[in-house]
Amino acid sequence: MQKQNRVAELAITGVLTALAIMIPLVFTPLRVVIPPYFTATLISHVPSMLAMYMSPFAALGVGLGSALGFTVFTNPVVGARALSHAFFAYVGNVAWRRGMSMWLVMLMALPIHAVFEGIVTWLATLNIQSVVITLVGTSAHHCVDGIITLLLVAVLQRAGAGRWFERERTLLNQ
Repeated sequence: MQKQNRVAELAITGVLTALAIMIPLVFTPLRVVIPPYFTATLISHVPSMLAMYMSPFAALGVGLGSALGFTVFTNPVVGARALSHAFFAYVGNVAWRRGMSMWLVMLMALPIHAVFEGIVTWLATLNIQSVVITLVGTSAHHCVDGIITLLLVAVLQRAGAGRWFERERTLLNQ
């Protein structure tokens, strides 16, 4: 990757990370809360999902920023659940670089995301009802934010800013 592209990627990753940190603070009116630990803030997955199509560095960085934002502005259990953003985005990036379509990557990341959050909820509550709420809620929330992300990528591509969502040429997809 050329130096200019690396600097641009770092800048975009920084902007997406800042958004991931700000979303739990700014978008509280778009948050659904089911005690004790389930929250769903509309668009909170979008920065991580966008980063998922950029690079492994972007996927991990934005996901970790999301976890930081939710830890600071909600509570540590929700922050631990948000660590799933780094994990599903990284795994999604690997699948993307191996040639999966965008919608299939999004679908493949869903169970990874939901199960990770379910495990965190189980460890925090030891309550199966809370786990089921988290699994179902995270799955629905992932789908909604995934659709928003795919629409946003389509708009960015039409506007000429879609080069960030093109696959890198690797030995696997040449």
